[in-house]
Amino acid sequence: MTLRNRLSSLACGALVALMSHSAMAALDVGTTAPNFTTKASLGGQVFTFSLADALKKGPVVLYFYPAAFSYGCTIEAHDFAEAVDQYKALGATVIGVSHDDIDTLNKFSVSECRSKFAVAADEDQSIMKAYDATLWLKPDYANRVSYVISTDGKVIYQYTSLNPDKHVANTLDALKKLEATTPAPAATPAATTGG
Repeated sequence: MTLRNRLSSLACGALVALMSHSAMAALDVGTTAPNFTTKASLGGQVFTFSLADALKKGPVVLYFYPAAFSYGCTIEAHDFAEAVDQYKALGATVIGVSHDDIDTLNKFSVSECRSKFAVAADEDQSIMKAYDATLWLKPDYANRVSYVISTDGKVIYQYTSLNPDKHVANTLDALKKLEATTPAPAATPAATTGG
């Protein structure tokens, strides 16, 4: 085996190990989602996002991305923005999280998120660490990980891939499955009037 072939084999092995590590680095389905409150921006307006408050309204799609305005993150933001009406129809809130500061996210929320959903600042990486969503080789950046969290605070779906292509389709599919298995509220009997 030539030196070139050995180096190529080592590089392939390292890449497979890295990809395997990335695939394992996420919270398991069934885990209680860590609660958090942080600064976020929607349409360039700063507000305080609370996971607990959002879950009172319905399921939450929490997605982590490496950096605002990077190529893959811009594609992903456009995809989520285009699908917001589908998420709303399923009763879900979408929130993106990165290490970017709030000033950067104010711009990103308008231009790339098209003022359709909020993006949150995790400057100290505490949220991404709690969700096992840091990049292995650059832990100050988030990995591209999407979670669907049910109203009881449990992770019902997670997907990790640096490729932004399937995050929206996969999380929508998980929400549709959740909706299909969630029992409808019991109907209240009609009041009867005495005659």
